[in-house]
Amino acid sequence: MMLIPKSATSAARKILLGRSLRAFGDGYVAILLATYLGALDFDAGAVGAISTSTLLGSALCTLALGLLGHRHSPRKGLLWASALMAVTGLAFGFMHGFWPLMLVAFVGTLNPSSGDVSVFLPLEHTVLSQSVDASERTSLFSLYSFVGAVIGACGSLAVGLVDLLAPSLGRMAVLQGAFLLYGVLGLATFALYSTLSRAQATEPAPAQRPLGPSRRRVYALAALFSVDAFGGGFIINALLTLWFFRRFGLDVTSTGAIFFATGLCNAVSFLAAGPLARRIGLINTMVFTHLPSNVLLVAAAFAPSAGMAAACLIARSFLSSMDVPTRTSYVMAVVTPPERPAAASVTAVPRSLAAAAAPALSGWLLSLSTFGWPLLIGGALKIGYDLALLRLFSRVKPPEEA
Repeated sequence: MMLIPKSATSAARKILLGRSLRAFGDGYVAILLATYLGALDFDAGAVGAISTSTLLGSALCTLALGLLGHRHSPRKGLLWASALMAVTGLAFGFMHGFWPLMLVAFVGTLNPSSGDVSVFLPLEHTVLSQSVDASERTSLFSLYSFVGAVIGACGSLAVGLVDLLAPSLGRMAVLQGAFLLYGVLGLATFALYSTLSRAQATEPAPAQRPLGPSRRRVYALAALFSVDAFGGGFIINALLTLWFFRRFGLDVTSTGAIFFATGLCNAVSFLAAGPLARRIGLINTMVFTHLPSNVLLVAAAFAPSAGMAAACLIARSFLSSMDVPTRTSYVMAVVTPPERPAAASVTAVPRSLAAAAAPALSGWLLSLSTFGWPLLIGGALKIGYDLALLRLFSRVKPPEEA
């Protein structure tokens, strides 16, 4: 709590607590979903179909809620999303048929990926933006990202309880209980967000379109962010693991240690983003931390040993995530308050879809050669994004920098 900006209202604290509850649930559900569906005797095709349904449904629901969010208060949307989270967990705990689960996966809130594209995102971003002074907005979003990363990691570690409890309670019962717990977390989130007052989650102007005067700006940012995400899709952890194995013969345990180190560095970098942005500005922080991180990514592709490649990736992780809270803060700052829900979803959903398009191409490249072509291509795309962002938006200042 000591890290929360001084100007933050109680609404900001409630959003951070709600983010923690969701992150813990997402952390273990992302790992247990395939295991649970396998325990229900679904084959790999069915598991893949349900997982794809969750991603597509989350993206479409997030986009729809963002575009309709200007008609209702964020508080109403957060309550609706929390209730949907509760229903999702309870349905997965009690339903065992393929098509019912496909439907719940599509309209529900399950998140089988590491990113946070959900119906909560545009609403929480909106409330956070109006819950703190402009000068401390980036620090608040840095803390929001940090909380999500750390608590999500705790949720991932909690999956070890499945093997611990399975001998006494039965594996299926424990897996069902995990999804029921996800529903309980949704109910807790609902109770928390029900304490938000209308003053804390202001009713937006219903007459305005989802995106008005900032429409072109938001679309340009969404296009640029999608290029960055597409480049990131070449270097997801699963494919980096494959590259380390094929290139250097590195085992899973050693690769896992590398990812643990990069994850810790990413979390720390979130907290450094706010102070740095106050000194050099949001766009400069996004570009001049991201650009060298991508140079290190390209350098890793040419590394002659696993140690040097790991050193490049760990050094990169100190810088590569500082653009996450600053990107969110910048989007919220350069649009009008009623446009914030739509701006959050329009800039987040295409990122998710673009990232999903690259892994297949990356895997194909790794099947042809052990050289780090995915790292080289991904880094080059991200460098292009950095330079384009600096060229197009360096003069578009948020209010606190104007």
